[in-house]
Amino acid sequence: MNLFENMDTFVKIVDLQSMSAAADRLGLAKSVVSRRLKDLESHLGAELFRRTTRQLVLTDTGHAYYL
Repeated sequence: MNLFENMDTFVKIVDLQSMSAAADRLGLAKSVVSRRLKDLESHLGAELFRRTTRQLVLTDTGHAYYL
């Protein structure tokens, strides 16, 4: 796990409001972006996004981490 890559991926997801858009911008597969986010959440011990099939919503913890 590269913490800085995972953090950069998180910032891209927030900025673009989409994991797919972040994957495109970073030139990565969506699965890689998803794994990086999951690794970061595991490292922090906190959920940064609430995910549904149609939405990606930043949690309060995710918002605080982004700032």
